[in-house]
Amino acid sequence: MSTPSNNQYAPPRSAVADVRAVDEDFVKASRLSRLGAVILDGLIFSLPLAPAYSIALGPLLRSGPAHFTALNFWVALIGTGVLFYVGALIDLALWVITAIMVHRNAQTIGKKICGIKVARTDGSRATLGRIFWLRNVLNIAIGFVPLVGPIYNLVDALMIFGEQRRCCHDYIADTIVIRA
Repeated sequence: MSTPSNNQYAPPRSAVADVRAVDEDFVKASRLSRLGAVILDGLIFSLPLAPAYSIALGPLLRSGPAHFTALNFWVALIGTGVLFYVGALIDLALWVITAIMVHRNAQTIGKKICGIKVARTDGSRATLGRIFWLRNVLNIAIGFVPLVGPIYNLVDALMIFGEQRRCCHDYIADTIVIRA
């Protein structure tokens, strides 16, 4: 039984074109390159603070807490404080450089070295706000939730082994990581 074209109760008809998949335009970053970028970013941001931690922990590890004198404590505290603030200033400069890089081309320092970047799933450019708030701040905030946070962090990291090669924070921000 056919429906006449002038039937006002018939569902509307329209030509539907298939949407091109992002995979046709972009090559997703490999899991190894994403791991490398995370490791490089972690090293880049932790190295400026390493001297402060080594001064603070050095005397404790060498002599043990029972032999840790008041003088050793103050020397370590002052040295640690100065080095911590120097390291924190270097880290602040690195964060500013990273924010500029993410704003310009959606890459952290580690991603730039590994030749990958963040993009929206529809192929458009990922904005600094989307990357900062949805991929980073929200992801870190969920990680702080007691009991749920550690499980979320584990699931987030392990999702990279899925077929889509996307972590939880990628799904939250509607992003993918592609070769630059």
